[in-house]
Formats: sequence, C-alpha cells, structure tokens
Amino acid sequence: MPPEAAGLELPPEWRESAAPSSFCIDLGGVCVTYRVKRRRRRGAITLTIDERGLRVGAPWRASHDAIEQLLHRHAHWVLKKLADWQQRSAPLLHWRDGESLMLLGKPLRLTLLPDHRQIGADEDRLVLGNAAATPPAIAQAVAGWLRQQALPCFRQRIAHFHSQIGVAAPEVRLSNARGRWGSCHSNGRIRLNWRLIQMPMYLIDYVVAHELAHLREMNHSPRFWQTVARMVPDYAARRMEIKTGGYRYLLV
Repeated sequence: MPPEAAGLELPPEWRESAAPSSFCIDLGGVCVTYRVKRRRRRGAITLTIDERGLRVGAPWRASHDAIEQLLHRHAHWVLKKLADWQQRSAPLLHWRDGESLMLLGKPLRLTLLPDHRQIGADEDRLVLGNAAATPPAIAQAVAGWLRQQALPCFRQRIAHFHSQIGVAAPEVRLSNARGRWGSCHSNGRIRLNWRLIQMPMYLIDYVVAHELAHLREMNHSPRFWQTVARMVPDYAARRMEIKTGGYRYLLV
C-alpha cells in the first residue's frame, strides 16, 4: 500500500475522477464558460467558482438541461462571483523588463541586462541577462531561480519548528502541484509548493507548521490544530489570509 498522506490544499481543491467537459452558457448577456465534472457518488449538482473559473459538479445521471436550469437560477450569484475573482486575480505577467515579481512578500523588479550572465537579486531588482530572451525563456529562468531560493528557506523553517512539537526533522522536497500548498507523508517526508517562496515568511511558517503537525496527527482533528497552535499561535488568522489574499503574491 502507498504511504498515507495529508496535506494543505489550495482552496478549494478539485479532485478529478474523470475528464471534465467544457461548455458555454449565456447568463444575462454574458457568455460564461464552465466545466462539468461528474461523479457516481455525487448526490446533487454543485457550483464552484475560484481562480480557475466556474465548475459544476454533477451526478452521473444529471441531465445537461438540469445543469443549465440551475445556472440560470443562480445567474446573479455566478456573475458576481466571477467578477470578484477577476478583480482578485494576480496581474498577468508578460515576462518583459520592468515587471514586478515577489520574493518573501516583497516586490522585485524584473530587469533585463544584455551584459549580465547570471540571474540574481540585486536589492529590489531581479537581474537577468540576455535582454533579447523570449518570454518563455525568461519565465523558465525566473521559476528556476525561485525554486533555488525556496528549498533552503523551507528547510530552515522546518529546522526552526520541528523540535517544538517533538518530531524529527523530516525530509523536505519541492512540489509543483497546482492544487496544494504542501503535503505530508507518514514516512516522514514533507513536500512544499515552491511558489510559497513568493509569500511573506509568516505565511510560509503557517504552511510549514501545518505540514509538520501532520507528522503527529494525520488528520485535521482538534489535537491536530492544537499542535499547529504550539508552533503558530495565531494560525487561524494566517490561514484565513492565505485563503483570501494569497493570490496577491502568486505572480509566477
């Protein structure tokens, strides 16, 4: 059997058991794209809206007409939530000179210099050589640099907290998951999403504490949250900040 795992999900997580289908519907004169995901055990049609748009969860036998009737009944709510998420979305990066990035919650200005051979931070700038580089190449270089900053940072925070709850320092690896900030396996391994390095340290600390607590409690029971509180007493406020405002830092 595979090792048991628990983790902190990017809210809300969408676990897929079959390929979703995409559709469009006219709601109040607005063409809205949505995806339908069907599950055998689902009892009712559900609507979810987040940074990925509108998703419909439906039982296998639910008709398409029933889905669209529900969408029409809730058209005002759907349009409002989609507009809210659009306002909350991080700005789209075009990967050119002068754009703003984030490192530990602080902005870095992307600076392209033709005579600069390496990528690196210089005060409030992230300097990258080859000003003629293509946007995909720049994006790849920046992501690679952020990953290099992430692992030693995460290991240092693990070292800071693990003894507070009486667990051995776990193995730490980077994750590229789009659905979770982190995960913890019962074999003692923790994976943390490298994109966290864009957030302030106090938010990183919450995620680290959350995953470390799973080494003692592979659940979200009261004892689990008590363990988190031993490391981060105001964890509830930090958890809420990630849930409602974490998108502001996730530029990459």
